[in-house]
Amino acid sequence: MCGRFALTATPEEIVAVLGVMDAEDFPPRYNIAPTQPILLAIAGDRRDAGSNLPDRRLMLARWGFIPAWARNTADLPLNINARSETAASKPSFKTAMRHRRVLIPASGFYEWRRQTGRRPQPYWMRPTHGGVVAFGGLMETYAEPGGSEIDTAAILTTAASADIAPIHDRMPVVIGPEHFEAWLDCRTREPRDVADLMRTPAEGTFEAVPVSERVNSVANDGPDLQQRSEALVADKPAEKQEPRDTGQLTLF
Repeated sequence: MCGRFALTATPEEIVAVLGVMDAEDFPPRYNIAPTQPILLAIAGDRRDAGSNLPDRRLMLARWGFIPAWARNTADLPLNINARSETAASKPSFKTAMRHRRVLIPASGFYEWRRQTGRRPQPYWMRPTHGGVVAFGGLMETYAEPGGSEIDTAAILTTAASADIAPIHDRMPVVIGPEHFEAWLDCRTREPRDVADLMRTPAEGTFEAVPVSERVNSVANDGPDLQQRSEALVADKPAEKQEPRDTGQLTLF
């Protein structure tokens, strides 16, 4: 699962990585949460032969996928993630998997390691070599009963790599730059043609940094959320210490 992520790159960096025409100025976001707007790269209109202009563009969507066929959104779970193994066949996602695959730029994501008897420990999962990565995602435009439309999106997930698995068993799908064109090409490439792009990222793709519980609150959004926590709880409970013999009598 991916329940929080960050995008702190400049618009110029995002344009360079995703190969889009341009990007509006926007502030760095260190704690992107479900239902908030997120940035997507989608396939644009076909360019004329010989054109060297980018054929993909950026847009915003609500993080929380709503299928087009939904009638009462209150009855639906908040679909912020879609399992890559079943997205092509699951009713909620199969149409988007065929027609509306997107790229979601990110500077990294957060995950929580659950430990028996202790509060979950948050980790900042950042690309080992820095920069921006592109999560594989799905988009759907939902028509509300009142007639207005809302663009929605979900992040595809896959099995975690061996170095991430001790923290969580799932992680976002990462699409490499060399595969952007194939992933976004929903005109000629069916889900089966891009299934191999949703494989688990190579071990070492991300570095896990323990961070403070401040990231738990969506109200917190600053670079301090990604600083290494020095108060990391040990994996094992502390052993009970025997009282030191001081030579004095004690009541306990």
